[in-house]
Amino acid sequence: MRVVVTGATGNVGTSVLDALAGDDSVKSIVGVARRIPDLTLPKTTWTAADVASDDLESIFAGADCVIHLAWLIQPGRDLETLEAANVEGSARVFSATAAAGVGSLVYASSVGAYSPGPKDRRVDEDWPTEGIPTAYYATQKAEVERRLDLFELKAPDVRVVRLRPALIFKREAASAIRRLFVGPLLPSPLVHRSLIPFVPAVDRLVFQAVHSRDVGEAYRLAAVGDAKGAFNIAAEPVLDVPQLAEALGAKPIPFHAGALRALASLSWRLRLQPTEPGWLDMARAVPLMDTTRARTELGWAPKRGADDALVELLDGIHDNADFSTPPLARATGGPLRVKELLTGIGSRP
Repeated sequence: MRVVVTGATGNVGTSVLDALAGDDSVKSIVGVARRIPDLTLPKTTWTAADVASDDLESIFAGADCVIHLAWLIQPGRDLETLEAANVEGSARVFSATAAAGVGSLVYASSVGAYSPGPKDRRVDEDWPTEGIPTAYYATQKAEVERRLDLFELKAPDVRVVRLRPALIFKREAASAIRRLFVGPLLPSPLVHRSLIPFVPAVDRLVFQAVHSRDVGEAYRLAAVGDAKGAFNIAAEPVLDVPQLAEALGAKPIPFHAGALRALASLSWRLRLQPTEPGWLDMARAVPLMDTTRARTELGWAPKRGADDALVELLDGIHDNADFSTPPLARATGGPLRVKELLTGIGSRP
C-alpha cells in the first residue's frame, strides 16, 4: 500500500508517519510539505509542494490513499492567505485525489467544525458542522466540510473518511504550539505546573484533548481499513475546570467569560500574542464529542489520557522541546525568537 500524507511535517503529520511506518501493509509513504526536513524516516520519501498552488495530481498518482493534514494556523491576521491554503488548498487536494485515481481520501477535520453544542452531554457525528461564526479556524473547517460533501457527490468511487479530533498535544510539538498560539513574549521557563497558581473558572470552559500519537493511530486505521464517514477522536477525561486544577495543581478562581475575552482581544490588538479571541469563543462553544463510532467502527482506542497529553505539552514548553522538522523545530523561531517578532506576531507565516 502506498500512502501520501500532506502536511506531513507538523504535529499530527509526524505522528501519522510513525504510525504508518509500523504497519506491514504500508510499503511506501510520500510526505508532502512546503519545507522538506533534513530527516530520514522509515518508508518515507519527501516531496516539496504547496497545496494552494503546486501540481498535486502527479504526486498522488499511484497512491492507494491520500491523508490530507496540511493546514495553516498562522498568519491569523491574514485571512486571505489562510483561506487560500486551508479552503481552496483542500479543494485542490480533493480534486487531485480523484483525478489521480486514488481510492481513498482521509481528511483532517476538527471539533472546531461543529456548531455550538452542549457541554453536559456528548454528541455524535451527526451534530451540525456549521462552525463557530466568530472563529476563523472554525468557519474554514466548516467550509471545507461543505466542499468535501460536494466532492463525495462528484466522486462516489473514492472512499472518504473525515476525522474530527479534539485539541492535539505532544511534547515534540511544544515549541511549535507555543510559537503559533502564545507568541515570542512568554519565557518558556515560566510555563511550569509549579508556577501556575490558578485556573480561571470560566463558564463553559470545558474541552477535550487527545495525544498526537493516538491521533496518528486513528489516521492509520482510517487509511488501511475500509471505514468511511466521520469519526470523533478524543481521549478521557474531559478537561473541565476541576480536572484542569487537579492536573496542574492549581486553584480554581471564578472569572467572568466576558472579561477573559476582553483580555484576549486586547492582547491580540496590541500584538502581544498571535491568537485572535475567536479561539476562546470556539473553546467555549463547541460540543463535547462522543467517540463511540471511532472505537467500534475504526477499532480505535487512545493509549494516553487527555490530562496526560496536556501535562506533557506544558512540560515540553517549559523545556523548549521540539522535533527536527521545520514546523516543529525550535530554531524556526530564530535566535531569541527574532523571526517570530519579524512576522508581526500573527501577520505573516
